[in-house]
Amino acid sequence: MSKRKLTRQQTHRVQRIQDERLDRARRREEAATALLDSGELAAEEEGLVIAHYGTQLDIEALAGERAGQVFRCHLRANLEHLVTGDRVVWQAALKREEGREAIGVVTALQTRQSLLVRPDPYGKLKPVAANIDRILLVISPFPEPSALLVDRYLVACTLTGIRPIILLNKADLVTPELAPVMEALLAPYAAIGYEVRRVSAADGDLADLAALIGRQTVVFVGQSGVGKSSLINVLLPDAGQRVSDISTGSKLGQHTTTTARLFHLPGGGELIDSPGIREFGLWHIDEGQLLDGFVEFAPFLGGCRFRNCAHRQEPGCALRLAVDEGKIDAGRFERFQQLRGALERPQA
Repeated sequence: MSKRKLTRQQTHRVQRIQDERLDRARRREEAATALLDSGELAAEEEGLVIAHYGTQLDIEALAGERAGQVFRCHLRANLEHLVTGDRVVWQAALKREEGREAIGVVTALQTRQSLLVRPDPYGKLKPVAANIDRILLVISPFPEPSALLVDRYLVACTLTGIRPIILLNKADLVTPELAPVMEALLAPYAAIGYEVRRVSAADGDLADLAALIGRQTVVFVGQSGVGKSSLINVLLPDAGQRVSDISTGSKLGQHTTTTARLFHLPGGGELIDSPGIREFGLWHIDEGQLLDGFVEFAPFLGGCRFRNCAHRQEPGCALRLAVDEGKIDAGRFERFQQLRGALERPQA
């Protein structure tokens, strides 16, 4: 797969961003070092990243007398990029100025059990959230859901190793005219084993969703405007997530969440709200990974007449035969070809 070719302006922008990151890392290290060298830090303890703000993190203490308290922490520059949901080792500052927030220093990252990533516009993978048990892919009637976008999310989730649940929010807006359209969209996913749930934040009762989450750590993903923050406001009214209306001009969602944040639910579970993503590019993967992301293809892979079958017009293609026999949804197979075509084309 060809790498994305950057224009001169984009190259300068990338370099400027890198320089800014280096400067922030230098200032971050200076602040962390000053705290560490002061000798005015408590013993190391475990913490949980509940939000990320540029060069600082909100760390929740997990044990001892500080359990449940949140500290705004610096981090050592030699640590890799930390994300919401990470478990870390940190130290609290012993002194706290009047009227100032509690501070500390993150010194180490604990082993991650899972990591959700997405590619940035330059093809580099950007971590979104860590230590997730389930991914809730939120769609809604408005903005109109795209099956191709849903497939992109599902491929990304599969490669993460976490099987997602498709959550149709704003179910109250599904009119009799829209019902067949939404059913046509969702039925193929249910047929291949994806769990599909229908909810409505407007109803004010999400007991079934809360029970589904249970004591797990889950993350909401989905394009802007599908109502992720509205769902959180019902599940956890004190969260106070900002909500914006759908843009009347573009019919696209308005970005309201600017940083991934972790919330504790009354039932014992944890929920991470991530910034809305209108597009979820897959240019960082290869064709083999794309095939793996279409889970219903698995029983037929390796069954083609030719070992190097490209699954296009070759005779004896097991995938195309499965489509003809109704064992693979024709729409899904067509979208696989679209996504593969995008992988094969150099990025402009």
